[in-house]
Amino acid sequence: MKILVTGSAGHLGEALMRTLRPTAHRVIGVDILASPFTDRVGSIADRAFVKDCLRGVNAVLHAATLHKPHVATHSRQAFVDTNISGTLNLLEESLVAGVEAFVFTSTTSVYGLALAPPAGAPAVWVDEDTVPIPKNIYGVTKLAAENLCELFQRKLKLPVVVLRTSRFFPEIDDDAAMRAAYADANIKANEFLYRRADIEDIVSAHLLALDRAPALGFRRYVVSATTPFARDDSGALRRDAPGVVAARVPDYPAVFERLGWSMFPAIERVYDNAAARRELGWQPRHDFAAIVERLCKSEDVRSPLARLIGAKGYHDEVFADGPFPVD
Repeated sequence: MKILVTGSAGHLGEALMRTLRPTAHRVIGVDILASPFTDRVGSIADRAFVKDCLRGVNAVLHAATLHKPHVATHSRQAFVDTNISGTLNLLEESLVAGVEAFVFTSTTSVYGLALAPPAGAPAVWVDEDTVPIPKNIYGVTKLAAENLCELFQRKLKLPVVVLRTSRFFPEIDDDAAMRAAYADANIKANEFLYRRADIEDIVSAHLLALDRAPALGFRRYVVSATTPFARDDSGALRRDAPGVVAARVPDYPAVFERLGWSMFPAIERVYDNAAARRELGWQPRHDFAAIVERLCKSEDVRSPLARLIGAKGYHDEVFADGPFPVD
């Protein structure tokens, strides 16, 4: 099979390329940036470039995007050009090329304002039925691209799977108050409870989606580490998250005490990956319990793939107030 990977110089694109290159598949990496994992340099907003890249391609893993960290540094038109028009170019030329499976990397950021429960309300249990309310141009354009994918499957029968991925980047948190209150590794460990995944698991979800797309037709999935929580925990998570976590993962308090870490006092949302596990046969290996077990053994909590890729950053310049300016 010949597979096109867009965004091959980015976190996920590189991870996909590293995973696929040793296989029997022929894989072509595309990005606007040259890299060891980019075979063709160009923009997906360029229809002629996209058409040429798709010659003979059987499947597409579309990870190229402008991200949330670009909101304050790039124009809204740039987001439309890349995230919407670029996706449209890929969908249309995929039809021409006879592509058999298309996987679109979306984001849990499409949920936006739906992730913030009112004071006193339970934590939001986020699954595929949660209605997105995007709060910035990033979320708006990713949701629009999702809808284009659904349109192409419904009207033109192109098999498409959309994966709404949670956080998997290793950069420091963009929230200054969060950075001041917790060590970076502490933040990321906590997030595996409800809003983070290891890139190794993100890659495995993409490859399963690619394999299953022809049979599925069209699906959207939340892709995040498996939470230890049940929906019934939602109320208690807003009142006493440390108590709920201790009940679910009893080894965590001793490990956190040894490290001088703290659990967040409240958790406002939980991403539920049950549909992806059930329908894709996805078996994510990296969750909060696994993180705690590695911490007990003083092991690196990251997968080998995550360690290999490391941090890339999103901008050439360094900002005084964090990893990127927050809009």
